[in-house]
Amino acid sequence: MAMDFITVVFLVYSFLAFYFLFLFILTYFQNKKEFFSTPPITKEYSLSIVVPCYNGEEHIAETIKGLLNLKYNNLKKIIVVDDCSTDNSYIIAKEYEKKYPNKIKVVQTPENTGCSAGAKNYGAKFVNTELIGFTDDDSLPEKDSVNYMIGFFDDKKVGAVTSTVLVRNRNNFILRLQSIEYKVIKFSRKLLEFLDSIYVTPGPLAIYRKSAFEDVKGFDEKNLTEDIEITWHLQYKGYKIKMAVPSRVYSIAPDKIKGWINQRNRWNIGGLQTVNKYKKTFLKKGMLGNFILPFFVLSWIIGLFGIGIFGYRIARTVALKYLSASYSIQAQTAVFSLSDINLTISALIFFGLAVFFLSLFYTIFALSNIKEDKYKKENWFTVGFYMMFYLLFYPIILIISLYKFLKGDLRW
Repeated sequence: MAMDFITVVFLVYSFLAFYFLFLFILTYFQNKKEFFSTPPITKEYSLSIVVPCYNGEEHIAETIKGLLNLKYNNLKKIIVVDDCSTDNSYIIAKEYEKKYPNKIKVVQTPENTGCSAGAKNYGAKFVNTELIGFTDDDSLPEKDSVNYMIGFFDDKKVGAVTSTVLVRNRNNFILRLQSIEYKVIKFSRKLLEFLDSIYVTPGPLAIYRKSAFEDVKGFDEKNLTEDIEITWHLQYKGYKIKMAVPSRVYSIAPDKIKGWINQRNRWNIGGLQTVNKYKKTFLKKGMLGNFILPFFVLSWIIGLFGIGIFGYRIARTVALKYLSASYSIQAQTAVFSLSDINLTISALIFFGLAVFFLSLFYTIFALSNIKEDKYKKENWFTVGFYMMFYLLFYPIILIISLYKFLKGDLRW
């Protein structure tokens, strides 16, 4: 009876997987002509860019140089906010302030805020322009990145515009896997814009209408992913979120498995915090409650379900084969053998293969329909390994994140 129930659940999830795949591909073809287009600049809105920095001495100079090289004519100020760094970040930033006093302002928080959101909110206090942008201290925007974003703000309902985030460092295998992931995210995020359902304005480069930013009272300093929370808050308030696909910014990604796991745990826990905060909007508040929140929750359920069923099958095999009377110590039978884990063609295998091939198809489709001349095309082995790696390990990370969230371990 249990397996009959599981088979039904498999069919439901398979239907959902096909549904979202069809929805995303149909959305792409319906909006293909507008995918890479951005509105022209009809008004050069005044802009300030805030750079939160904590122990970023390795990259902060290059980030400041990149911002100084932006082609946007009405960039009034670059505000570097040092969050009481223990390295030379503040000294390095101050040197640039001396060289460019009319362009750069360096401030320091009274005490370490313990989170990027705190430094961002502190820096926002010094902004009096129409638009306010944020970039991380290790991010490098392309020279014309801001220009592609500005035209969207002619629509008074637009509260924020995000950009394409790409991996800046690609010198080992884990980084190349993340490079594929970031490109697929780029493709997916633009499709979500056409559905009025962008759920995050990533930290490497995002621009907000200052009045909208103030309307939602800035970033939530208690949330580990303030860029997700503020996006949901803007959606809740009725603002539109747009994405400028040609606008590119390059970000440093974790180059070791441990760093990657820590980053994903933070993202997942922050996402759970946001879901919990806006759970009352479920099926009630526009696209936030009718699509973004359900989509977010379903993604979690599908990920946890996969590893849960696999664990169930392993436990069931052990219970039936080794705890029965026929398998006893007296019979001198081995306590455990991997060959006894008989995962035959069943609902489990079908579901696993279905998810893998659907995900692989979507990944290949996304990579085939984006324009990224910066890097050569990914090889098939890397793409296949990317799929296997994420499908096998990400559900485990979801469990760890859920455990930490329920435990109240919300450390940055």
